[in-house]
Amino acid sequence: MNSINLHQRGAIITGGARGIGLACAARMVASGAHVMLWDIDEAALARARASLGANVLTSVVDVTNESAVGKATADAVAALGKIDILVNNAGITGPNVSLWNYPPDDFRNVIALDLVAPFLVARAVVPGMIASGYGRIVNIASVAGKEGNPNASAYSAAKAGLIGLTKSLGKELASVAPNVLCNCVTPAAAETDIFKQMTPEHIAFMKSKIPMNRFVRVEEIAAMVAWLASEDCSFSTGGVFDISGGRATY
Repeated sequence: MNSINLHQRGAIITGGARGIGLACAARMVASGAHVMLWDIDEAALARARASLGANVLTSVVDVTNESAVGKATADAVAALGKIDILVNNAGITGPNVSLWNYPPDDFRNVIALDLVAPFLVARAVVPGMIASGYGRIVNIASVAGKEGNPNASAYSAAKAGLIGLTKSLGKELASVAPNVLCNCVTPAAAETDIFKQMTPEHIAFMKSKIPMNRFVRVEEIAAMVAWLASEDCSFSTGGVFDISGGRATY
């Protein structure tokens, strides 16, 4: 594993109790960061904290709730001193059905967690980053946001929106706080608990689209996120970083 210096940086990772979020936390702890995991699953948070050690704090947070996000942000500042890094990772896929059969409530739930929540968390965290003159925001989008996956209209739309949010926020920050950067990554599918929300047919479809003929490992995503969260990433903002095994077409 290559060394990335995140020494004494304070980081929040949403959806940090498992999967990509947990892998990002492990990489950041190994790089010297103090990490706070936000997740809705208290039991999974406890397991994550036990596996990661002393530099990890946890908080049960519904990131779709504006007031909960505001309180959790204040608590994180009090615990970490300041928030240098935000990884917006929490997300769901929703059902794998055609758009005309998609339950409207499920569609709204996917948009709320995969798009509205990153907005709420960034909105709460960015002012502190601007005030301190340093920050790194990494949004976990998806190659589905670039291409659109059939039978995943809500997820594809939300991730496309997250890519657009990243570009907009990156440009806004560049003019007022040039050392506060916002980028996103667009992974192909990784074998995580999110697969439990998908049909076997949809999983097979996603793998068939990847020229490298395998799913991305969460540790590979975490390595890219860790670099984007570091001082070494200094002139990239509003960027979309592909990690799709050759699938991405732009």
